[in-house]
Amino acid sequence: MSEYSHRLGNFDAALREARDSILRMASIAEQNLESAIRGLLTRNAEFCNTAIVEDDEVNFLERKIDADSFEILMRYNPVASDLREVIAGMKVANNLERVSDEAQNIARRARKILKHPEIKAAALIEPLYEKALSILQDGMRSYAEGDNDLAISLYERDRALDMAHNDVIRELTKQMDSDSIRVKSYLHLIFIVRSLERVGDHAVNIAEDGIFLESATDVRHLGPKRAAAEIEAHI
Repeated sequence: MSEYSHRLGNFDAALREARDSILRMASIAEQNLESAIRGLLTRNAEFCNTAIVEDDEVNFLERKIDADSFEILMRYNPVASDLREVIAGMKVANNLERVSDEAQNIARRARKILKHPEIKAAALIEPLYEKALSILQDGMRSYAEGDNDLAISLYERDRALDMAHNDVIRELTKQMDSDSIRVKSYLHLIFIVRSLERVGDHAVNIAEDGIFLESATDVRHLGPKRAAAEIEAHI
């Protein structure tokens, strides 16, 4: 094997390892979110504890991805699509780390809620969670598969999540006004709702990074119509 072929093989292996780390990170972040919400809805603090502990693994993977990516940049000086893959991967890892942070925040607040009698309003959280998780999963799928159409579709779904978030906060605030004894529990639920809304935002960021990787197009802050037009212009 020539030196060039050996160097190329090492480069491809390094890219594969970085991709695998990102997918593993996504899986753990999603599981942490599920554990946090499951702990809240089933009133089982052990699920919350799992989400809190496993956040350390996500943090470790983010550091590893950053270190490996800088090593790739320094050793191989990638260009074009390879360079975009390294940059996009680092950005996706950052958003996944924040998703896991939100899961940890939810788990910590859920544990505090569980110290008090059951609050029926907690059931309002589940539909929001399902929306946020679906957006996150499809954000990762659009990134991993280079599916720009799926990525663009997430804008509208995130907007729907935002509207549902506002509706639930209004309902929680209304119930809190008539149940002053459990104000703290309602406030924790409101912050949990806000964390789920942020998960949707991070999922859209991941989808936009996928568009950057696939089409060499920066569509941040453009919205669906302008983003689609930018993608079309670069085809």
